[in-house]
Amino acid sequence: MTDRASFDMSDASLDHARSVSAKIDRAIAEDPSQFRVLTGARPTGNLHIGHYFGALRNWVDIQRRGVDTWLLIADYQVITDRDETGSIRDSVYSLLTDYLAIGMDPEATTIFAHSQVPELNELLLPFLSLVTDAELRRNPTVKAELEATGGRPMSGLLLTYPVHQAADILFCKANLVPVGKDQLPHLEQARVIADRFEARYGHKGESRVFPRPQGLLSEAESVLGLDGAKMSKSRHNTIELGMSADETAKLIKKAVTDSERFITFDPEGRPEVSNLLLLAGLATGRDPREIAEEIGNGGGGTLKNVVTEALNEHLAPLRERRAELANDPAYLTSVLERGVARAREQAAQTLAEVHDALGMRY
Repeated sequence: MTDRASFDMSDASLDHARSVSAKIDRAIAEDPSQFRVLTGARPTGNLHIGHYFGALRNWVDIQRRGVDTWLLIADYQVITDRDETGSIRDSVYSLLTDYLAIGMDPEATTIFAHSQVPELNELLLPFLSLVTDAELRRNPTVKAELEATGGRPMSGLLLTYPVHQAADILFCKANLVPVGKDQLPHLEQARVIADRFEARYGHKGESRVFPRPQGLLSEAESVLGLDGAKMSKSRHNTIELGMSADETAKLIKKAVTDSERFITFDPEGRPEVSNLLLLAGLATGRDPREIAEEIGNGGGGTLKNVVTEALNEHLAPLRERRAELANDPAYLTSVLERGVARAREQAAQTLAEVHDALGMRY
């Protein structure tokens, strides 16, 4: 058992995570049935192309490869750092619509909202006994989220955010979580909780209650916003998946470039121009450098036209499917209800095992 969780993401630990991820990728190719994936997002607004190219396409690929996939709508996490949720029901259904539009299949993937799975959330109580206040305050994501509130006092829910996320992962016995390198500390917290539970309450010689979840590290390119800053819904510098082709064209027309006419791919020296080239490359499956060479002396106007055409062509089938889904609320509700039912069944089984281990079956 580890007495103190360490969240120092040194180069060595990141290299190790990459090595483990590569082994897992090969193991999936050999036998996907040995893995269960948990992933998801907060319903804080419409998903955009940063989400899509950074993570969502990878989720669809994992599902396609035959891995049992569980897809979370993390609605309780909306209130970790805000007083108002807005129309959270609309946000949940918007996120569900995006999930289905990108290709997540409810026949192959369990899609659920964790507020609707009380057995999952009950796991937070025993898990909280396994971590210290100091460990939670050291978590880099907790610190980053707190700083983003602009001096607002930390809520208990924000402080325990990593523990709630561990419950999301462990309740369904997920042993694989797609992550970016910034999310590795969360995954380490889940492993620490799983190990401490086994050390304190597990039965020697018997199988573990909770597997040790591993990370499938995503090396997806980081996509900047149209203003050259980090892509963020709050900065209004995104292209949402559900936007029309005309809306997309208008936004790209306003995108920041630079004064140099000749187009080159130089992420360090020309981040805004290079970001647009990257978007065109992601949408077409081509090398951004090759696209830059073709544009050459065409300038920023030609570059924006190329990006607009590439994105709109790539997103057209997704947008068509999204519009169809949005017009069928009964189907969306049935998908969510079926996913919640399966999640509750799994969570009840897991909670019963936890009660057995704690000696709390009466």
